[in-house]
Amino acid sequence: MRQIFFDTETTGLNPESGDRVVDIGLVEMVNRQLTGRHLHFYLNPERDMPEEAFRVHGLSSEFLADKPKFAQIVDEFLAFIEGAELVAHNAAFDVGFINAELKRCGRAPLHECVDNVLDTLLMARDMFPGKANSLDALCRRLEVDNSNRGLHGAVKDAELLAEVYIRLTRGQDSLVIDDSASSSPGQGGELVVAAIDFSAFDLPVIVPTPEELALHDKVLVDLDKASGGKRIWQVPATA
Repeated sequence: MRQIFFDTETTGLNPESGDRVVDIGLVEMVNRQLTGRHLHFYLNPERDMPEEAFRVHGLSSEFLADKPKFAQIVDEFLAFIEGAELVAHNAAFDVGFINAELKRCGRAPLHECVDNVLDTLLMARDMFPGKANSLDALCRRLEVDNSNRGLHGAVKDAELLAEVYIRLTRGQDSLVIDDSASSSPGQGGELVVAAIDFSAFDLPVIVPTPEELALHDKVLVDLDKASGGKRIWQVPATA
């Protein structure tokens, strides 16, 4: 699965009243692995920068004056996100602003270009009802280092969101992947997964590299910390 984590910074809160996008950050993940590919644009909003917005992201009208307009980068933007699942925190805000920019360019809305839009704010509210679920709050709760975040910035926030998403979805209850070609609903609507005879396969044994082993050890340390030292898979069996 190809996912694009994205964030925007704007001149205000309402695209319908003339607020514009001034910063777009996009970070690519494929099969839950960051690829290192990202896209970043500072944009000329073709209007003034309100003081309230400047205090949030620190992008002044003077800094943005020589930056491209959205219409100049729209093709590159759409090519990068095409066919992917977009992931954003409070997606309605970012998607609303991007759709307003696309409309100004005479382009179709985002849902006609991407596979899906996932809102991590809604995910977090389901997982942590009644708690603060801002990106900063989730970073603290899930132990994602955001110490160098400072002012809001689209690329940095997209990178943090990718780490938050991995930790939000790490504790899935099932490793079964819903594949319509090999599974179907049973009685009562439950998912029935076809049995597979693995003896018919000649499965290769892939030896991990030292770097992969080191990353694996780090994940184990993180899991041990998150469980309060209660992991059991490395505890010697008793006689």
